[in-house]
Amino acid sequence: MKNLFKSLVIILSISLIPGLQVKAEEQIKIVGSSTVFPFSTAVAEEFGRKTKYKTPIVESTGSGGGMKLFCAGNGKQHPDITNASRRIKSKEFKKCTDAGIKIIEIKVGYDGIVLANSKRANVVKLTTRDIYMALAEKVPANEDGSELQDNPYQTWKDVNRNLPNVKIEVLGPPPTSGTRDAFVELAMDAGAKTFPALKELRGSSKAGKNEFKKIARTIREDGAFIEAGENDNLIIQKLDQNPNALGIFGFSFLDQNTDKIQGSIVNGAEPTFDNILVGDYPISRSLFFYVKKNHIRMKPSITQFVKEFTSLGAMGEDGYLVEKGLIPLSPEEYKKYKNAGKNLIELEL
Repeated sequence: MKNLFKSLVIILSISLIPGLQVKAEEQIKIVGSSTVFPFSTAVAEEFGRKTKYKTPIVESTGSGGGMKLFCAGNGKQHPDITNASRRIKSKEFKKCTDAGIKIIEIKVGYDGIVLANSKRANVVKLTTRDIYMALAEKVPANEDGSELQDNPYQTWKDVNRNLPNVKIEVLGPPPTSGTRDAFVELAMDAGAKTFPALKELRGSSKAGKNEFKKIARTIREDGAFIEAGENDNLIIQKLDQNPNALGIFGFSFLDQNTDKIQGSIVNGAEPTFDNILVGDYPISRSLFFYVKKNHIRMKPSITQFVKEFTSLGAMGEDGYLVEKGLIPLSPEEYKKYKNAGKNLIELEL
């Protein structure tokens, strides 16, 4: 009996050792946007360094792919957090809520979507109209946009006589990417709306709006646009090898690779930190991460991770994420999302 008592005391003592308690809690698992990936990874590394918990596992799956994994269900086989370079869609939110998932939404900051090329070539000056005309599957055959045709343009000069006589080659993300979603909405929609008939179609009815989206956002598949996967670093390598090509990715990747690539000017605005911050650069979007509230009881460290991510030291104006290219939130927005993370406020759409 005495030996049994000693054994129980030893087991209880071991269970109370902080370092061994951490091992019982699995690492936080994060999936989602390739654009948010470097920011999330930086926070994960800082979190692992500063706390007693293991560094979270962060995977780059694309915003759409991350949402699919995140909304599949609760339990340790499913991710705890998903990153997104656009806001959660209503159908994704429904899928999550139908699965019993409670979501906390945190807006991280802002990012610009750039079309960049090698520094061995000239800076390209584009309009959103040029972008639409170069990359859409269907484009206007007349001046007002009332008649459409399969995209006939092979060079940038075909699109706009002021552009170089260079073959249209644009390396971009796949349909699962939030960067792709934001790009077609912000750049190609804007370009299509410069044609009166298409602008009128967009505002005519729900059916008209859907038809407009199909026309504006369907990217051609004849080789002018090349899907390059979710690896933005791979796109940068290919641009370095091919000075005639352009690549689409987030501003942070441009900011981290200015020795190799340069951003195109769009509608007269350069893709700079200040232009994105004040809204002068036309292709900019919000960045988010979504927390599965149901998992917090299983992994209490999630709250500490959210605290680190939403700290002034991370996403504040002088935070380490800004050094990596994040465009910070306004003080009002920062306060709102800091509060959402602190008080675990559930998202309602």
